[in-house]
Amino acid sequence: MATVPRPTAPTLIGSVQRALRLLESASSYPDGAPAKQLAREAGLPLPTAYHLLRTLTYEGYLRRENGVFLLGDAVHRLACGETPQKRRTKIADSIGHWRDTIGAPVYFAVYHEGEIDLVAVADSPKAPAVDEWADFRETAYAHAIGQCLLSQLDEPARLDHLDRHPVGTLTPHSVPDRGALLERLASVGRMQPVVERQEYAIGTVCAAVPITAGSTAAALAISMPLDQQEKLLGAVERLRREIGSLLTSIAFSISI
Repeated sequence: MATVPRPTAPTLIGSVQRALRLLESASSYPDGAPAKQLAREAGLPLPTAYHLLRTLTYEGYLRRENGVFLLGDAVHRLACGETPQKRRTKIADSIGHWRDTIGAPVYFAVYHEGEIDLVAVADSPKAPAVDEWADFRETAYAHAIGQCLLSQLDEPARLDHLDRHPVGTLTPHSVPDRGALLERLASVGRMQPVVERQEYAIGTVCAAVPITAGSTAAALAISMPLDQQEKLLGAVERLRREIGSLLTSIAFSISI
């Protein structure tokens, strides 16, 4: 008589189950709940709960305010079906207005997990974006976007980035060495534009405006051909003045 095989039990990941229980508990408290309460309701030892809560907070599924944990933006985005790609498309559509108004390509970038992340670019056939001929992530020292983001970091994070991505010479106009770059970054005033001329690409000038939300560094930038450089400062100043309304229209979580 043949033996009927028993159904194979699904393989379950315990840490995922525990994290989901914590999220379910947190969702019951619109005003937030402390770690001890969430751990007790989820049936978890407090050290395990703390570890999972830190991870969920780092990933944006929870946020901590005044000692309590609340649901984070990532949960709401998940519920609305808003994927990272949809958010990037939404940002690109929003900055497209400024591309048309200024007549230049507009870039939005963030500094995320130790790297430059070029989130969105809005350009057109009449105003094409700069060709990324050298990886933006590895050449932050040479373009306005990277310099703007690096200027917002604290010194240890800035030095760590340059240890991983050493200063090099992309064009004859590039910053000559690490010391010169650090001196330049230290001189950047708070919320002031960063301008570079032909340091990343010959024949191109670029300016970036810093945006800071909490501990996250971000930047909006524009580029222009060298023969239009007299328009650059006026255009980036206009962008800087309008950043408030621009961010409102984007309505995004800066932690991409």
